[in-house]
Amino acid sequence: MSGRPAPVRLPDDMAAAIGHAVSGFGFLEEALKRAIFSLTRKELGEDAGGKAWQGWLRRMEDIADDTLGTLIDSFVAAMRDAGITDHPGLSRDLGAIRLNRNLLCHASWRPGTRPGHWHPTFINTRGERYPDEMDAAAVLAIHAATLKAAREVLSIMRTTGIDGEWAGDGGRD
Repeated sequence: MSGRPAPVRLPDDMAAAIGHAVSGFGFLEEALKRAIFSLTRKELGEDAGGKAWQGWLRRMEDIADDTLGTLIDSFVAAMRDAGITDHPGLSRDLGAIRLNRNLLCHASWRPGTRPGHWHPTFINTRGERYPDEMDAAAVLAIHAATLKAAREVLSIMRTTGIDGEWAGDGGRD
């Protein structure tokens, strides 16, 4: 296989922006897991029987290993099953975040044609290439959109009355 022996080193601002975006995806994953737990726990009621309880616990164990895409699908289904109408475009926003996560986590970066811009070489499962160049500001905008969606997911979780302290609730962006 021919090609470059190593990737081009990203400038610090671009690498930091990608790092912040990736950490935001992790925060969103944790928020989705907790929201799914809260939304589906309510389905069991106070007097959940042993079989129902065991089935629900197995489902929660499986969710612990799910990918962001699967978590998004499970969250949207749990929200629908709980009778919660889609917050303004949250399902659509989560779908865009899923695509951005795959792009930022799996792309090979090449210098762009404009100063400070980089082209993510990435082909999705449909054979589509990402057509544009990105700079650190564009990546930080993805990070901000991810945190906004995570806060909305958490607000839905809190409507169930199941909350509690958890590691991701420090409030800093």
